[in-house]
Amino acid sequence: MGALTPMHFILIALVALLLFGPSKLPELGRGFGRMFREFKDATTGNGGSSDDRRDDSKKELTAGVNESHAAAEATQPTGQK
Repeated sequence: MGALTPMHFILIALVALLLFGPSKLPELGRGFGRMFREFKDATTGNGGSSDDRRDDSKKELTAGVNESHAAAEATQPTGQK
């Protein structure tokens, strides 16, 4: 038995697309990613969940974007938006 080639991955992707449909595949991908992340955290002994860190970084990014939009609107002349 040989290694998996790119053609094998394409065939697997097509079969998955036919079985689950295009709307279900992103949800399955997120589920597998979460499963692998939890497995990695359990094997390395990390006490904190990586989801908690990711949620905090999303909040920080959202706050920064909102502040930059407010600053940009404040510097525009009143007649232009």
